[in-house]
Amino acid sequence: MRAFWPWLRVLLGAAVLALLVRTLGAEPFVRAVGMIGAPALAAALGIGAVTTLAAAGRWMVVARGMGLRLDAVRAVADYYRALVLNAVLPAGVLGDVHRAYEHGRTSAAERAGGAGRAVRAVVLERAAGQAVLISVAAAVLVLRPDLLAAAARTLPSAPSAVASAGLVLAAGGACAVWLLRSERGRRLLRRARAWAAEARAALLHRGQWPAVAGLSAAALAGHLSLFVVAARIAGTDAPVAELLPPLLLALLAMSLPIGVGGWGPRESAAALGFAAVGLGAELGLRAAVVYGVLALVASVPGVIALVPLKRPRPRRAAAAPPGSEPAAGEAARRGRAPTGARA
Repeated sequence: MRAFWPWLRVLLGAAVLALLVRTLGAEPFVRAVGMIGAPALAAALGIGAVTTLAAAGRWMVVARGMGLRLDAVRAVADYYRALVLNAVLPAGVLGDVHRAYEHGRTSAAERAGGAGRAVRAVVLERAAGQAVLISVAAAVLVLRPDLLAAAARTLPSAPSAVASAGLVLAAGGACAVWLLRSERGRRLLRRARAWAAEARAALLHRGQWPAVAGLSAAALAGHLSLFVVAARIAGTDAPVAELLPPLLLALLAMSLPIGVGGWGPRESAAALGFAAVGLGAELGLRAAVVYGVLALVASVPGVIALVPLKRPRPRRAAAAPPGSEPAAGEAARRGRAPTGARA
């Protein structure tokens, strides 16, 4: 099942895209790709660079808060490589797994337990970004409660979907209670407490959380800026304040473990969100498709990081001909000073 799960995600994402094509047609996809020009590609590379620098800086802050060394050049290169791997591989997180593994190898050589801490640093770094995204999205919904009602009106089956979600949450809660009462659950609880202690040190410490929150906000602003560029290319001149709610909804959907590189959930959420604010589902679909292409272009520098660099081998001293060894070296190997060097 573990081996099949990544491919199941791809199939689910493909099913969502197929449903969108059946509902809205293939024309929005084709038009969206044809709208992208050279200025948009250049903007994607520039915005992507700023966004990646912010995310890599957040990783550095979290890793150092856990007592691990991580220099800026390596953090940026590894983060770019993770982005391109996440965009093209089915699991959607294999790039993050790879950067955690590579950092863990170095950390394990430097200190005991460094490999495990490197993995937890990547998990906490991504969790910090998601926490800021969810917080901003929740604040927007508080300021615009009418969006939920508008989104519900665009889904004829919304009541049944809410009921199904409630049943799933109830079943999940029952399973969690049963698990925590078992021995394995107690072990997981102890491990979770240890993780919570590390999270407090790496994220919530007085000297940590302002940097983590600020860099996470900068990375989120980069994603939203690229999405605004995509929406403009798709054909809307709506104010950014009006675009913000559906764009946040689309970014939240990208975090679902379905599809590859966010494809599928992002397009469906954007279509729903744009329809909810009165901009039309087809426009939301085009904007999401353009964003997907631009996000892939923004990760292109990660291809350079995938190329292994050949490290120069240390030079070996040339072998001396037999019988021509220096007198000092010969005397040192015999444990006595060379002739003429005694007091």
